[in-house]
Amino acid sequence: GISMKTYAPTRRQFLQQAAAAAGAAGVSLPIISSVRGADSPPPSDTITMGCIGVGGMGTGNMKVFVNLPGCRVVAVCDAYEDRRKRAKSIVDDNYGNQDCKMYGDFRELLARDDIDAVMIAPQDHWHAIVATAAVKAGKDMYCEKPLGVCVDDGRQIRDAVRGAKRVFQTGTWQRSQGKFKQAVELVRHGYLGKIHTVEVGSPCAKYRPKYTGSLEAQPVPPGFDWEMWRGPAPTKPYNPGRVAWPDWYLISDYCAGFIANWGVHHLDIANWGCPQLGSEPFEVECQIVYRKEGFTDNSDTWSGVFNYASGLKLIYKDDSQMKTGTRFVGDEGWVHIDRAGIWAEPESLLKVKLKPDQAPITDSDHHQDNFLACVRNRKDPVSDVDAAYVATTLGLLADIAGRTGKKLKWDPKQEQFVGSDEANAMLKRPLHNGWTL
Repeated sequence: GISMKTYAPTRRQFLQQAAAAAGAAGVSLPIISSVRGADSPPPSDTITMGCIGVGGMGTGNMKVFVNLPGCRVVAVCDAYEDRRKRAKSIVDDNYGNQDCKMYGDFRELLARDDIDAVMIAPQDHWHAIVATAAVKAGKDMYCEKPLGVCVDDGRQIRDAVRGAKRVFQTGTWQRSQGKFKQAVELVRHGYLGKIHTVEVGSPCAKYRPKYTGSLEAQPVPPGFDWEMWRGPAPTKPYNPGRVAWPDWYLISDYCAGFIANWGVHHLDIANWGCPQLGSEPFEVECQIVYRKEGFTDNSDTWSGVFNYASGLKLIYKDDSQMKTGTRFVGDEGWVHIDRAGIWAEPESLLKVKLKPDQAPITDSDHHQDNFLACVRNRKDPVSDVDAAYVATTLGLLADIAGRTGKKLKWDPKQEQFVGSDEANAMLKRPLHNGWTL
């Protein structure tokens, strides 16, 4: 094996990188050589990346990678020609050349031997096909959450990544933020006593469809490959109301809804603090109101309860019924963490300093840079594929409970519901238009 020195940014370097990502002057930082497999020496000192899906989230990720030391974005891919061109110009302007290549089909980008890693951020219904193809092509990947639109999507990604020993970071970036780490360390090191309840509230209520036009078939605009965008989703005619944002988030063909897509962030923190949420059997029931505006049809509001054999309870609701974020409630206090802040009772919990024998939960303070460090040292990033699978699955199982209207029993070892063929049939979705995993 090759000995690799990992690159752990200091706080000052992290702030420099953040400034660079925001468009400030670039900073010169050390470049550490990348690894492409145990048997081949790295061709250069730089991790080369391709970006698949460069809409809002994908472009945001790409802008961060473009500015990180030891990383070079060399290709972009999207079904929209204007997005490809915009992404290429961002990359080329940054590097002062015209080298970034554009693709309309991700398979052509993955076929390039000179690409070490890919950023994956198309619509959710694409995640499993693109990620498993990236594994087959020998790439490491930074993949947006959730892992797909059904439980089997996540399982396929996880099994492929683990089988091929690829490095996989999920875009659940809260794990690289100080206050989320602080909350989870309080839980994991016992400062709240025994945890009996975890409450998770997910944003959802304010997101309404923007499209109000005709629902009839419409001509596909020039420069847009509707068939490629639609991909493995059911064959339906083009309409701008299917592809607008946030509308596609609200259409079950392309996204399981905020119950999985956005909730995954806070469910992930819940599972980080209480790993038994993903490893112990539970019963789940969930009341869901489904959307009916235009093409939209997935969860609008929901109220779910997971009861574990150990007595632990997970309460999961949308933000019209519960404060966003994750609250851990123990017999000696509680802590609530969200992007807006961290709160605790007693408040003294927020002043706790870990003892020397209490290990920090992670040293990641920059999510994309943590991924690059792990591409070099072949370790698991902070948001690894197993964590992504659990957080995605918890949201999807709540959705299935809502669709069946029944209390369901989950067996995490078999990854199946006990005694419900109806619910188990919903763990997998058919793929359309000739696409296969």
